[in-house]
Amino acid sequence: MSIFSDATSTICDLKQLMQEFVSERDWSQFHSPKNLAMSLAIESAEVMEHFQWLTIDESRSLDEDRKAEVAEEVADVCCYLLAIANEMNIDLAASVEAKMVKNRAKYPSEHFRGRFGPQDKRKVSGS
Repeated sequence: MSIFSDATSTICDLKQLMQEFVSERDWSQFHSPKNLAMSLAIESAEVMEHFQWLTIDESRSLDEDRKAEVAEEVADVCCYLLAIANEMNIDLAASVEAKMVKNRAKYPSEHFRGRFGPQDKRKVSGS
């Protein structure tokens, strides 16, 4: 059984786990922000590959084997994201919070509830 879970692990725990992995292999020399960003994009594409050609409903009802494969790719994305944050001394929690403040101002719920963006001409849901 894993000692890590979303309910009990912090971002700091995950960043430390990633840093230990990188340090044990002397990979910091390869972990420039450029290289890590490229790797992040590649791994993100591998996540997308699992959903290519599926309908929306099919993408929401993967079997357990396929879901496990997606989870592995999502973990790869997360690891590269953590590595970028480590390399650049980015506080992920503070960055997410700051971005959500900007997003709330840019997309106020009273104007965007049930709409995907400004070009979506549907009526705001719940109004």
